Amino acid sequence: APKDSAVDTRIEKGFDLAKLIGDGKLAMGDFKAVPAGKYGKAALESLGVWSSVEGKVAQAENVRAALKLVSTGEAALGIVYATDAHAEKGVKVIGTFPEDSHPPIIYPVAQTADSKDKDTPAFLKCLQSAKAAALFKDQGFTVLAPSN
Repeated sequence: APKDSAVDTRIEKGFDLAKLIGDGKLAMGDFKAVPAGKYGKAALESLGVWSSVEGKVAQAENVRAALKLVSTGEAALGIVYATDAHAEKGVKVIGTFPEDSHPPIIYPVAQTADSKDKDTPAFLKCLQSAKAAALFKDQGFTVLAPSN
């Protein structure tokens, strides 16, 4: 929501998102192309509220564009990654989707089989270091154990 919004809610099955949006729009990434939009739509469907807000959705080309719609007041609410919301001073988080309402959000990293870049293994090792894990956690990410 815009940073000065008085809206507060508990996001749960059947919550009245359409009422919270009112005559405004719900900004989110394009749910056919943008991962955050796909996760957002999945969560809204899981919670049984997608059909009540589908006509109010303002699809954006990415999360930052969706945040801009909310921070400027062009959209009443938005669905974005928590890490992006916390980085944008013009918005405030008013609710968080239950983890089981959407597929897990995972950022995989790997070296491609035909990669000839000799620095890639060192970069991957750096990303899996304790120092990197602390930085990721500080930015709101959950760090998973490496899988081989």
